[in-house]
Amino acid sequence: MKRLIILLLILSFSLPANAFFWNKKDKNIEKELEGKGYAGQLPQIDNKIEKPKIEVAEPIFEPQGNFDSPEDIKPAPSNNPSFIDIIQKKDNTSPFVNDANNLIQMLEKLYDSIDNKESVQLFVSKGTVLTSNVDYMINKYQGKPESYYESFKKLIEVNKYTKTIMTLRKEAAQYQRFMAYTESGSIYNPTNIEQQLDYLKEEINAAILLLKEDI
Repeated sequence: MKRLIILLLILSFSLPANAFFWNKKDKNIEKELEGKGYAGQLPQIDNKIEKPKIEVAEPIFEPQGNFDSPEDIKPAPSNNPSFIDIIQKKDNTSPFVNDANNLIQMLEKLYDSIDNKESVQLFVSKGTVLTSNVDYMINKYQGKPESYYESFKKLIEVNKYTKTIMTLRKEAAQYQRFMAYTESGSIYNPTNIEQQLDYLKEEINAAILLLKEDI
């Protein structure tokens, strides 16, 4: 019983001192954290935050009522390189294909000249156009991959033979009447010339077929 009384006395003296200590400690902590957001009310910051402004985009051009009117449509800028290269697009066909297409037309005209038995002058004229263009192609593609095409090789043969026949027909027209009865004049014989022209037709036809295979 005495122990219980002594214990109660000790508690009665110690509690007020401890309560004062802790109460003082709490106030110090509260004072230290005041205004830092860790204790008490949070600061009012609504008036410091600027609300986003919603802006409405406006057109940068004035709308036109007659949009599809022919008077309001501007002509295409055909002189502008950007329009030519990008809008219209450049022809991506290889140069050899373009040259081959042109030669096919020339070969066909020379073939028709022989088939229609045109005059020496017309034959030579069409033959000269063809051989000039083939000479150009030979210089252009010699040593390049195109020079290994079978059509290219055939063009070289046709080119040489066409030049030979043109010379033969021109000389025949000039000298045949003077050399008709001589041994060397036999090459100017109309029959011989016809045979040479028939052979040239076969070579021209072969060249056309080969060119068409390569384009």
